[in-house]
Amino acid sequence: MFPELTRHTRVLEIVGDTIRVKAQGAAFGDLAIVENVDGETSQAKVVALDGDIVSLQVFAGGKGLSTRAVVRFLGHPPNVIYSDNILGRIFKGSGEPFDNGPDLESDPRIEMAGPTVNPMMRVVPDKMIQTEVPMIDLFNCLVESQKIPIFSVAGEPYNELLARIGFQADADILVFGGLGLIFDDYHFFKTAFESHGVFHRTVMYVNLASDPIVERLSIADMALAVAEKFAVEEGKRVLVLMTDMTAYADAMKEIGISLERIPAARGYMGDLYTQLAMRYEKACDFKGAGSVTILTVTTMPGNDVTHPVPDNTGYITEGQLYLHDGYIDPFGSLSRLKQKVIGKATREDHGQIMNTMIRLYAEALEAEKKQAMAFELSPFDEKLIKFGTLFREGFMDIKVSMPVTEALDRCWGTLAECFEQGELLMKQGLIDKYFPGESP
Repeated sequence: MFPELTRHTRVLEIVGDTIRVKAQGAAFGDLAIVENVDGETSQAKVVALDGDIVSLQVFAGGKGLSTRAVVRFLGHPPNVIYSDNILGRIFKGSGEPFDNGPDLESDPRIEMAGPTVNPMMRVVPDKMIQTEVPMIDLFNCLVESQKIPIFSVAGEPYNELLARIGFQADADILVFGGLGLIFDDYHFFKTAFESHGVFHRTVMYVNLASDPIVERLSIADMALAVAEKFAVEEGKRVLVLMTDMTAYADAMKEIGISLERIPAARGYMGDLYTQLAMRYEKACDFKGAGSVTILTVTTMPGNDVTHPVPDNTGYITEGQLYLHDGYIDPFGSLSRLKQKVIGKATREDHGQIMNTMIRLYAEALEAEKKQAMAFELSPFDEKLIKFGTLFREGFMDIKVSMPVTEALDRCWGTLAECFEQGELLMKQGLIDKYFPGESP
């Protein structure tokens, strides 16, 4: 099955899942086969070079491995299967199929982790991806080629939100990367994509929590390599979903510690920013071709946005969606590309509606504080409190789903239910055109 290359039997050291051998000609990132004395084999990846001392991360782990094991270098970096046959399929972090589908061994393969796109081949983003999630489509539009994370904490329904965006977004191809998922979460995504009729145009790369750590690092590269190929060669609009990038960073930290590298902030390696940026920068709207849009989950330990993973992520991405208490927070969330599409790819009243709804919701929160502290409320405060309740239930809840035009109409209906026209402080021309009922 594997090429017969030079054998190396001098395993110098085994530290956790990392082994060190003395060999020449090995290249960083290359694959190898480790054959134990009992005949069992496992893939490994070159993760460090120090002269003729080569460090390899063993996919199956170092438990039970002997220093008499035989190492064979394959002479090439990891690759991934790419063909139309991968749609509707599920793969492990090793690149092998995770389902019971037909064998794909003869299908062509492409190299993973290639360079980012030449800036001259990038198109300025100006096309919206409609997700039917009002807090995204109305207030933080997702734009083709955007890279944006969902910031949240453990226990929040961020995977539910990610799946909903996946099967509702108007993309041609869906590429999913699961990083350290528990089985229940993996099954949830698979079932969600199947039950909503998008699995036939989806390819899933999954690393479970019980799978080897080194395979977790391959998931993002496999997903992005395949997404880029679909976009460039077939002109597809590809949406890449990945969860959880903090688990990805933790895997990098664990491998770095096993290699005795000097850690930086909170034990993470000093190249955390670079490693994350290399993946996020794969997002691109290609000139004369398709696009790759990246939406990820980044959990914040202790709800700390200054934690190294969300902190570094914020410097790379074009905003974030902040999820807490089952709501997408309109104040913590930001899409830096939304001005490219608001009022251009959407209706003329979009900008005014967005600003008015957020302004009134901010005032509603102040009115709610006054109510909580038993201050006297004005009639307008009462209106604001009613509006705040309707806004949370009708727009902020992640379970709410509607097209952007319907969402705009619901905004006008909500405003009409709570306020008089003169209280909106909006352009009169838009009020005359869209406010429900007869204009004065």
